[in-house]
Amino acid sequence: MAAIRPPSTVSAWQPAVPGIAEVFHARFTEHAYPAHVHDTWALMILDGGRVDFALDGERHGLGVSQAVVLLPPGVSHDGRTVTEAGFRKRVLYLDTSVLPERLTGAAVDAPLLADPVLRERVHGLHLALAERDPFEAQSRLAFVRERLHRRLAGRAAEGPEPGPGPGSGARVAVRLRELLDARVAEGITLEEASVELGHLHTTHLIRSFKAAYGLPPHAYLTARRVALARRLLLAGVRPAEAAVAAGFYDQAHLTRHFGRHVGISPARFARSGRS
Repeated sequence: MAAIRPPSTVSAWQPAVPGIAEVFHARFTEHAYPAHVHDTWALMILDGGRVDFALDGERHGLGVSQAVVLLPPGVSHDGRTVTEAGFRKRVLYLDTSVLPERLTGAAVDAPLLADPVLRERVHGLHLALAERDPFEAQSRLAFVRERLHRRLAGRAAEGPEPGPGPGSGARVAVRLRELLDARVAEGITLEEASVELGHLHTTHLIRSFKAAYGLPPHAYLTARRVALARRLLLAGVRPAEAAVAAGFYDQAHLTRHFGRHVGISPARFARSGRS
């Protein structure tokens, strides 16, 4: 009797993160992709099984944890499972603001990137996207982008390292903190912060902030939002309304972070203030 294969499942959404056109999670047991092209970059990691694909006529195989797959826009590729169990994958479709098309040739030559650091960064980005935390996702995307550039084109592709002067170190951290403090509820993108601070590289902003304050900007902003939500809850604002007013995506988003920071749910915290 043949083994029953698990059903194929797909989850896809468009996050509110500049540069990411789509997030795609899937388990396929029998599906095979015909040759096709994308108008975006496809950045894939496998969570189970094996997959075989051809890119520009050259066949490649991939198993779990072996590598990160990067497929460039406009280049024909296919894909198929090679085991009865199929495969599970997570894909980010990135537009050319993240990776320029001039890196296409390097990606065609080496679409499999055996890089544990890159894989861990991509995994962390998926976790931030699943939690619908756009600011954290922007931060993590910046480091994914940096790693991809260095793999594909060397450090020169990123431009010169930020040098000393008014845009470096502690002064950058202080100015970024002031921006975050001024926009706790509405938030700010890393690109907006970069422009405000003199078009500094986003990874330089993040590293400077963490060096000064011991945590990355997205974690600092989340803590400030939790603190704002606490004040609103104790003032009698309902959890769902407090979540949005404090800058969270929804009540579930607030509840996840509130529990981590405070140890109880927002609803229980609000009731404690009335007891």
